[in-house]
Amino acid sequence: MPPGLELADVFRRHGDAYRRAHDGHLGRVERRVMSAVELCRTAALGGHVEQCRDCGTVRHAYNSCRNRHCPKCQGQARAEWLAARQAELLPVGYFHVVFTMPPAAAEIAFQNKAAVYAILFRAAAETLRVVAADPRHLGAELGVVAVLHTWGCCHVNSSS
Repeated sequence: MPPGLELADVFRRHGDAYRRAHDGHLGRVERRVMSAVELCRTAALGGHVEQCRDCGTVRHAYNSCRNRHCPKCQGQARAEWLAARQAELLPVGYFHVVFTMPPAAAEIAFQNKAAVYAILFRAAAETLRVVAADPRHLGAELGVVAVLHTWGCCHVNSSS
């Protein structure tokens, strides 16, 4: 996205058309998340006044939606999560591997998230272990940290 463009801007600009185009496939939860992100830190959620005790500077601020999927509201939590993951890293080389579901599977996953994502994690981890164990490749036993990326949110699943 261009600098200064936020997910809320995209939702405000194209959200109604997206909701209409995906009416039969967009669940109540997804609609509520989109709405929360669109309204976050806008007059629609009200606001409050903050004043510096030292200099008296007054600032008006809109309230946050506090939705766990909102990139504005979860900025600090995301930074803390990333710092915690970085603290876990060992001083060794790492490989970044991406598994992408085909569109047909993605449509099924949309309605059966827990089951499909569990299968995806198991299949991805097993594939990596089998390939890595083969002496023609690494001939090694490995651990896996898997992260599911959906809407910019991450869901972590560790397997060793």
